[in-house]
Amino acid sequence: MENEVLFSVSDGGTATITLNRPKALNSLSTEMLKPIGEKLKEWQANDEIHLIILRGSGEKGFCAGGDIKTLYNARSSQEAFKNAEVFFEEEYQVDMAIYHYPKPIIACLDGIVMGGGVGLTFGASHRIVTERTKWAMPEMNIGFFPDVGAAYFLNKAPGFVGYYLALTASVIQAADVLFVNGADSYMTSDKLHKFLTRIEQTDWHTQEISTALNQLIEEYSSNPLTNSELASLQNKIDQHFSNYTIEEIVASLDNDASKFSHETKQLLLSKSPSSLKITLQQLIDARDKTLKECFATDLILAKNFLKHEDFFEGVRSVVIDKDRNPQYTYKTLAEFTDEDKKKFFHDNSVKS
Repeated sequence: MENEVLFSVSDGGTATITLNRPKALNSLSTEMLKPIGEKLKEWQANDEIHLIILRGSGEKGFCAGGDIKTLYNARSSQEAFKNAEVFFEEEYQVDMAIYHYPKPIIACLDGIVMGGGVGLTFGASHRIVTERTKWAMPEMNIGFFPDVGAAYFLNKAPGFVGYYLALTASVIQAADVLFVNGADSYMTSDKLHKFLTRIEQTDWHTQEISTALNQLIEEYSSNPLTNSELASLQNKIDQHFSNYTIEEIVASLDNDASKFSHETKQLLLSKSPSSLKITLQQLIDARDKTLKECFATDLILAKNFLKHEDFFEGVRSVVIDKDRNPQYTYKTLAEFTDEDKKKFFHDNSVKS
């Protein structure tokens, strides 16, 4: 279990955190998050550590998110439910620590970066995407909601693009991740490998860290080969996703004859009605919230979703049985009322 996350320190003062569950696309477990949190505290106090690399092992991705199968077991016993609650508490604490970290953190968004992987990287000071990056907040596909501070950072994307990404669970690539401020720089995957080698071989004890690091990033960076598709779609996205209810968004899409609007409407209607309504409310409420307040809301929502039948049905359909045919309790938007929605935003008040 201790090998699911690896820690190393170079002579030059570079510390590295490597998520090491490649067969599970480096999905996060509580057993990984606790030592990461502890190491971050230890390294923050260590004057010999000057910067940190955050990366995933294997060729496929940085991190595909939380270990969903563990969360699926939450309803099997009171102990399993408590373990799932602890997972979210640990995850959010680590995510927030990265946002506030006083030393540079270089996050390598190479390959799959989804859900909890986005949460781990978004607050890092230097975030690098590659031609292999596949970035998403995919929670809508399993009857959940975009957590890990998503309401905070998706509200900072241009216009209502963050709302579109949250509600459709769309997968985006490097140019779009840069557009929504999910990354700062682009490198080809082979250049990233060479860049990290240079970082680890550099003697940071004798450097002006910020200047030297930025120079190295500039040396290895380039522009993505393709332009941002989301940038070209923003006006259309804003037109539809600026509405205040899911019903209004769907109606707006329905009145637009474009292929994009038709496909987006079908995508929305394939999701859990309860997840759609809760997520839109979460995003609207978060517009003026601090990061800390957004994480506090995430924790309330996450714990309430652990008691919500449609979450378990969503996980069953995608992760357990993989039939992609969820039979949700709330089958239409009308069935999930405003009163139902309000219950999710109050601690311990929701019932499945």
